[in-house]
Amino acid sequence: MPTQVHQEVFGKNTDGTTVHSFVLKNSKGVSVTVLSWGAMLTHVQVPGKDGKPVELTLTLPTFEDYLAMKPGATYLGSYVGRFANRIKEGKFTLEGKTYQLAINNGPNHLHGGKVSFAYRVWTAEVIDHPTGKAVKFTIVSPDGEENYPGTLKAAVIYSLSDDNELRFDEHATTDKTTICSLTNHAFWTLAGKGSVLDLEAKLNCNKYVPVDSTLIPSGTLEDVAGTPFDFLESKKISTNFAKVEGGYDHCWVINRQDADSSELVLAADVTDPASGRRMTVSTTKVGIQFYTGNFLVATHSNANEFLFDKNWGLCLETQHLPDAPNQPSFPSCVLKPGQEYCHATVHKFFL
Repeated sequence: MPTQVHQEVFGKNTDGTTVHSFVLKNSKGVSVTVLSWGAMLTHVQVPGKDGKPVELTLTLPTFEDYLAMKPGATYLGSYVGRFANRIKEGKFTLEGKTYQLAINNGPNHLHGGKVSFAYRVWTAEVIDHPTGKAVKFTIVSPDGEENYPGTLKAAVIYSLSDDNELRFDEHATTDKTTICSLTNHAFWTLAGKGSVLDLEAKLNCNKYVPVDSTLIPSGTLEDVAGTPFDFLESKKISTNFAKVEGGYDHCWVINRQDADSSELVLAADVTDPASGRRMTVSTTKVGIQFYTGNFLVATHSNANEFLFDKNWGLCLETQHLPDAPNQPSFPSCVLKPGQEYCHATVHKFFL
């Protein structure tokens, strides 16, 4: 049976705009919930061995809880942009002009700034798709918003197949030369609850991006071999975790080799050994930020229900490499008029 979509009102934003939720369901019992606020992924539920649904992402129960998100969890499932990850000191130069962006993460710019795409209501519509029904979110970022150049028109399509593939298709255009790197910031659990350090991970990445104490790249790409960043073979995330100051919050370079820029390439393979549940991530992008929820804190709902704690979520953010606008040796994140930013990421679930 083709994937179906159910829509309902989820809440109202601080400006009074109505926020809708959309639930995508396939014939295998997998359901995915997304919000028009931040084009946010709030639920991925799969059948457990007992037939009861198991939640695979960190989530909050009400829209009021999302509005009150604590530091460290403020991008919970959101789509972030215009530029995912960090830009050193919030500065970059494009076509001879230097732009100063908001400083919102220590001395740096993070995930598009103080408002970002994460905290805005996107235009939403249910569309026909080869899998059945899908949800398309669109947003327009005016020239100068967050001091980025150009009017950027962006879209994200969420689709769910009967092969249990959750796909994000991203598109963007601009009327002036700008930079663009979008990503979904879901915190994955796979086990339903508990520390993600017990999960087993494999990354199809021979190199990673070393960073300084503020998580800005040094400008080099280093081999993972012989380092705590070597996940070429599946291992528990906890294996070398203590050797990485502050925990994993680094970008790996995906082994794309001769793959076409539009070709999906396997980036990550994560398993919960207790349940046998597994998720793979494939993408058209060059990098994947592997973040172990180091800045998460003990979080309760407004009704005082305990929800999650530090290291209870794993982010697998497919993206351009961090600080790419200031790193000439990194693949370009520049988008020009007449070009289209076009990328896809697929999460496949093995139950």
